[in-house]
Amino acid sequence: MLGVPYSDHEYFQSASSNFMDLTLPADQARASRAEFTKYLLDQVHRKEREPGEDLLTRLLTERVATGELTAEQVARTALLLLIAGHETTANMIALGALTLLQHHDQLARLRDADDPALAARAVEELLRYLTIAENPIVRVAREDITIGDQLVRAGEGLVISLPAGNRHAGLPDGDHDAFDIDHNARAHLAFGYGVHQCLGQNLARVELQIALPALLRRLPGLRLAVPFEEVSFRQQMAIYGLTRLPVAW
Repeated sequence: MLGVPYSDHEYFQSASSNFMDLTLPADQARASRAEFTKYLLDQVHRKEREPGEDLLTRLLTERVATGELTAEQVARTALLLLIAGHETTANMIALGALTLLQHHDQLARLRDADDPALAARAVEELLRYLTIAENPIVRVAREDITIGDQLVRAGEGLVISLPAGNRHAGLPDGDHDAFDIDHNARAHLAFGYGVHQCLGQNLARVELQIALPALLRRLPGLRLAVPFEEVSFRQQMAIYGLTRLPVAW
């Protein structure tokens, strides 16, 4: 989408992971961010010399040329898209696999059915159940509003939890603290809601609908190689995931 070399995809994964890692020392984190931002700015300048059919070229021709954006702002837009596109999907695939490995009957259905509708439903339930983008949504009420039994007055602030919203009892179809690929989870909040929605949500859905069934069919004996209690989780800036997922097959 950005027109950067696919041969650099391992670098994207490593750099975006470092960018998000809260455990890095401050000086190392700053150096990692500066290096990655410089790389993307170099790509923007390359597109000035070698335009293509990609988003960077469009931003350069449609926004930088008119003075609406600078080359640096285009690089930061690319930074956001790369992190969102690599870090979120990579963590979601790993966490989705782990969740399915804990629910063997549902894993077997997804693996054996070869049913696109079932795969789509399973992915929506994984998105709802895991909700890996955990950053709170901060808003200010523009008018008085009642949420449940709580009156929120105009001008008051709200801090909204997407994971909590996705476990709300008002959602349809049963126990929402349980993982169930038969849930009707399409109205989840994992990608936001209303005008504030993830730009890449449909690409993410396609990737998950392809990757997870393919993994299960390619490795039908897939299983955890360690007890669940030994699986190592990581918390990054606004996304949680796994440091590693030991498996056998």
